[in-house]
This record gives sequence, structure tokens and C-alpha cells, in this order.
Amino acid sequence: MNDASSTSLRRGLRRPLHALAIALGLALGAGAATAEVLPEINLQLSPWTVVAREKGFFKQEFDKSGTRKINLIATSTAELIGAESAAVGGGKLAIAQRMIYPATVHRANGLDGVVVWVSEPSNRYRAPILARADNDKINTVADLDGKKFGSSRISCYWSSPFETLTKAGLPLDAREKKGRVRYESIDNGSVVVSGILSGAIDATSAHLAAGAFTGAWLAGKLKVVGRSPDDGVYVQNGGRVTYFARREFAEKHPDVVKAFLAARERTSEWATDNVDEAAKIIAKETRVPLEVAKFQITHLGQWDFMAGEPNADKARQAIKTFRDWYIANGDDILSERKLTDAQVDAFIDGRFFVGGSHTIYR
Repeated sequence: MNDASSTSLRRGLRRPLHALAIALGLALGAGAATAEVLPEINLQLSPWTVVAREKGFFKQEFDKSGTRKINLIATSTAELIGAESAAVGGGKLAIAQRMIYPATVHRANGLDGVVVWVSEPSNRYRAPILARADNDKINTVADLDGKKFGSSRISCYWSSPFETLTKAGLPLDAREKKGRVRYESIDNGSVVVSGILSGAIDATSAHLAAGAFTGAWLAGKLKVVGRSPDDGVYVQNGGRVTYFARREFAEKHPDVVKAFLAARERTSEWATDNVDEAAKIIAKETRVPLEVAKFQITHLGQWDFMAGEPNADKARQAIKTFRDWYIANGDDILSERKLTDAQVDAFIDGRFFVGGSHTIYR
């Protein structure tokens, strides 16, 4: 082949390749131009989110996805426990925190959501059984036989004491079966505290770093009479923390979810290293005493600054483990609306865990 023929052949090959490159460039450009940007986002106002906003972690991370306005929605103690789940379902909140047991129950009840972050295992301090400090008749779990117990049913305030009391041979009342401990579902934390202090109920379970319970605890009004076992289903599985979002939102805005999780990670690290400064921010922005704000960071039962569970399969197995245990021991909700293994697998969105396309873990 002479030089002229060779040159002509190379030009002929370059023309279709050049045209293909232009076509791909136009297609990618069109996709980038039409990619939907989320201009603002609604999140829970909580100890860590006010720190993330104040220290600029939200801005730095959300700017990468084009989200410029972050609205923090307060969930006052007047609201019902679990209101954030309804807010996610209705679109008021984009991403919200709930412990893994109630999050799973909400999924079983029809919430079309996905879990985008799961914490490490819990501990015995996260949801203790509480009684009034000066109630001399109740000092141990055994003293609750025949007594009145009030707490929020779809929460750790049921799942933790349910295990402890069941293993002690003192099951709570169920919807269709009377137990050894009278149970009443109360979804307002302030009402529960009032009930304990007034004697309307004898015991409850709660996160001591949450709302009305913190003040009562620090004031010496409450005492611990029981804790979840370290090797139990609650501590190892059902007491983990989650962040979840509507499935549609996570599918549409994975970069926004990743930005949220990255900001949370940075905030947790910073607050742990700068407790006093973080407590001042929390006290000011959430309008609580400085002592309470510091307690919400440092108490062993806090949940805002826990480390994450990076492995999606371990998170899925945690749900399957507590699902099976609670069903076997009389959980009426999960028994009636049991999630299959496939549904549990899909509930944990693997994109945000190790190996996923939008993971924060390295």
C-alpha cells in the first residue's frame, strides 16, 4: 500500500470515530444539563445537625451536589415519638433518624423507604428500664410483676424492655394476650415522664439523652432498675441506629444522600474531639441547658455520634436476627406483617455501604 492510500485509509477510519466521539459528548452533555439538582433539603433539627450547620460541614458537602439551602425542622417534645417517620413518608423530611427496630416496623407497615446508614451494635446504656427515683417498691426487674409499664410501642422503649422482661419471665401485655406486666403504649415522652413522676405508671424505658427524659434524669428524678443484656438481641441487633429516606428520594438524589452521610461523619469526629464547643452550639441552637447539651454528646447511651456499620450484609443480618427473635417471642406487628428476607435485603440500600456506588467508607 502506497503512502497516499495509507493516509486515505487513516482519514476514513478517523471520521466515524470522530463522529462517535462527538455523539457521545453531546449525549453526556445533555445528560449533565438535564440532571436534576435539589435546591434545598429538609432535615431533622438535632444535636449533630445544628453542629454540622454551624461548622460549615453541611455547606461544604451539600455544595458538591448543588443543594444550597438546608432547612432544619424542629421536632419538639410536644410531637409524638415516631413523627419523623411520618414526615419522611409524607415528604416533609428527606432523611430521618430512627432506631433499626422501629424503622423496620414502619417498613413492615408500608413505608416505602430505604435505610442508607446503620450504626455499630448498641449497648446496655441505650434504653434502660426506669422507675421513679424515690419509689422504694421498684428496684429490680423482678419488682415489676403486676406493675404498670408505659412507653412508645414502636420504639426502643418497647423492644429493649420486651427482651429484658421476657427473659426474666415477666412478659409485657400483648394485644391479645395478658402478660405479667401491664403495658400501655404512650407516644409522648413528656406524658411518660409525668406518668412516672405522678405514679400513674410504675416504669418505662427511654433513651436518657432524649428530650424530656434528660432533664428528669439529670435532676435525679429517675433511676435505672434494669438493662438489656450485652449479648442480647436488642444490644447486638435491634438497638442499632439508622438513617432512612423514601425510596424515591434515594433513587433520585443519591449524591445528596452521600453528602448528608459525609457531613454526619465529619460532624461526629469533630464533636467528639471538641465536646465543649459542640455543647455550646447545641445548647444555643436547640435551646437546652449547657449541661444537657454536653450530656447528649458524652452519655454512653447517646446515638447522634455513634460509629457506622459499613457492611450492608451485616446490617441486613441484624434485621433478620431480631425479626426472627421478636416474632418467636410474640411480636404481634412483625408476626402479622413479616418482612421476607428479600424485602429486608432491599430495605438496606447497598449503594451507601462499603463497595457501593455512593459509599462514604474507604
